[in-house]
Amino acid sequence: MTFAGTPDRVESRLVPEAGFPLDTFPVSGLPRRPSAAQLRAAWRASAAPAHCLRILRRRRPDVVLGAGGYVAGPMVLAARLRGIPAALTEADAHLGLANRLAAPFARRLFLAYEIPDRRGAKVRVVGRPIPRAHLVGSRESGRALFGLPPAGPVVGVFGAYAGALSINMMAIDAWAASGPAVIHQAGARDFELVRSRVARDDYVVIEATDDFGELLRCVDLAVSRAGGTVWELAAAGTPAILVPYPHATADHQTLNARHFERGGGAVVVPDTDVERVPALVDELLAAPERLAAMREAMLSLARPDAADVVADELVALARGGS
Repeated sequence: MTFAGTPDRVESRLVPEAGFPLDTFPVSGLPRRPSAAQLRAAWRASAAPAHCLRILRRRRPDVVLGAGGYVAGPMVLAARLRGIPAALTEADAHLGLANRLAAPFARRLFLAYEIPDRRGAKVRVVGRPIPRAHLVGSRESGRALFGLPPAGPVVGVFGAYAGALSINMMAIDAWAASGPAVIHQAGARDFELVRSRVARDDYVVIEATDDFGELLRCVDLAVSRAGGTVWELAAAGTPAILVPYPHATADHQTLNARHFERGGGAVVVPDTDVERVPALVDELLAAPERLAAMREAMLSLARPDAADVVADELVALARGGS
């Protein structure tokens, strides 16, 4: 298995660290407003399929999987030109522009959520693949690992990989000095700010962790954005208050969050109302039967086998399946 991506984004670090070959080519997102950056992006986009054709000639894959975004489109198009079966994944409840453009060239479209105008023989609703390492852990081992009290309620606050300032500030304003035990993943940008405001031992602040499965399973209730983490929360059976990122394209985080709210595993709070969250946390922690029902609902919504389903379909495509 090999990967392709851009030389200036996170995959240029993560893929080699994981031990896989990475081919890079220049491509970037297309700004919506006219500008010099838009012209540069358009030029790169027009040249990208040729770069991808060279990569495919060298690697000679049996099947290509595009993970969405502006990197995937040129590669899926190049695969179509070379007669190599290709598939696309969409992680959110809204099909992004790049995937909409690339979908006609793909044999399979793997969706995390049902999307009303995307049905048909090549569409599979599979959930979002989750790293295997995030599917393990327990309440007891997670609390020991992060130095949390072994008994009593723990609230998890997940401020996204880079940071989610409104959630991070709400949490430290509410609980930095008193309240339930907290494990707060603040993200790279806000880590020092959050850590400097905390004044008690049972409020643990981390920037990020490789033991995310343990983190998810050691909390009684999570406060989180509604990106890919929602599927990991579901797999762990973690009840959640979801505060969607308000500037996500097509408000797709709200669409993601509503899926889990309709299923009974989460409560959605708009970012503009984030100050409601502490009172809602108190309300839910005081209602163990409701939390238990939310936990069961999250588990029923989970799709922990998504990666296996996608892998099996890709193998079938590589073997000549239609």
